Amino acid sequence: MTATATQAATTTEVPAKKAPARKAPAAKKPARKTATATKAAPAKKTAASPAGDEKRTQLRTIPIGKIDRDPGQPREHFDEAALRELAKSMEKLGQLQPINVRYSEDTKRFTLIMGERRWRAAQMAGLTHMKAVVMHGVGETRETFAMAVAENVGRADMTAIEEAKAFKKLVAADYTLDEVAELVGKSAVYVQWRIDLLRLCPEGQDALTKGQLPVGLSWYVGKLSNRNQVAFLARWARGDFKGTRDAAAFAQALNAEEERQEQQGSFFVLSEEAAAARQETGQDALPGSLDLPDDERERIIADRSRLIGKIEKLGAAGEILSLLAATDEEELALLLAGTPGGIGGHRLRIKHLQDIATKAMANLRKAEMVAEVRASGLTVNPDAQAATADGDAA
Repeated sequence: MTATATQAATTTEVPAKKAPARKAPAAKKPARKTATATKAAPAKKTAASPAGDEKRTQLRTIPIGKIDRDPGQPREHFDEAALRELAKSMEKLGQLQPINVRYSEDTKRFTLIMGERRWRAAQMAGLTHMKAVVMHGVGETRETFAMAVAENVGRADMTAIEEAKAFKKLVAADYTLDEVAELVGKSAVYVQWRIDLLRLCPEGQDALTKGQLPVGLSWYVGKLSNRNQVAFLARWARGDFKGTRDAAAFAQALNAEEERQEQQGSFFVLSEEAAAARQETGQDALPGSLDLPDDERERIIADRSRLIGKIEKLGAAGEILSLLAATDEEELALLLAGTPGGIGGHRLRIKHLQDIATKAMANLRKAEMVAEVRASGLTVNPDAQAATADGDAA
């Protein structure tokens, strides 16, 4: 028993002696790795430091009095009520999000890249310093302007004209429409549509910025000549149109008439005097009749008579629809169930008529505006106008 115990003890002691021997090399390897990493780290920092001196970015707290507005900032109008609301929040909570600025070594001042709204509100709140991401070694570039545009586009208080000017400036800086669209998260069609708004005359741009002219309507107005834009805006301000759709249809008809007259070597001008004169002479009965040959006049009169005869038959259809609308639904079920096509078939026929009526209404609206354009405009021959001007000068 004693010998056996002695052997067991010996067997137990052998692994105990070997265990520390195995752990010792493992303990030395981490020590060597740590020492290597410690030596390498300063070497990397030292190598990277000089390269970042010219162009680098850092988060700092800077005096608000040393921050200047970027004169190329795409936004020109700021909602005062929204600024006051943000200022009150800054008074209670401070500045929650840093602004972006670039530092000029020449002036020792900072110029805003992003965050003008926060900067304005901070001044209203009486803050003396602001947290800012400061970019060193960066001048005014198309990239910094693109950053400002990307931040502001889509904000509720950025006007359509501000967007248009910003997009046009990016395109002038050699950005393609697709690149601008990707930058601001819009489609290329949207970007071009906004740029087109810059064709509006100054009065039109002012009305759009003030919310007096809808954006969609503005696009159609911008396609007109400047003279007709001013005349159109006067009508819009007076409330001469039943609604925006009628106004848009009028602008489209006016644009089509301008293009037609331009092809003939003349130009078309809206004139209140012309409208009054034509109403007095009854020329509205056949717009443009003075320019038509006799055979064309006869064709129009004949076609008009046939069309009016068919339109008058709409009264019968109206009576049928009125009857269906006034009849009790249970009575309709008793009368029409089991008839060819069933109630569903009759409903589909009415739906078809409804779709056609909607298209006919849209077409009639356009026709009404075409007639109104022709009845309220003058065709001016440039040669005749020049001759008159020369005669007056003599």
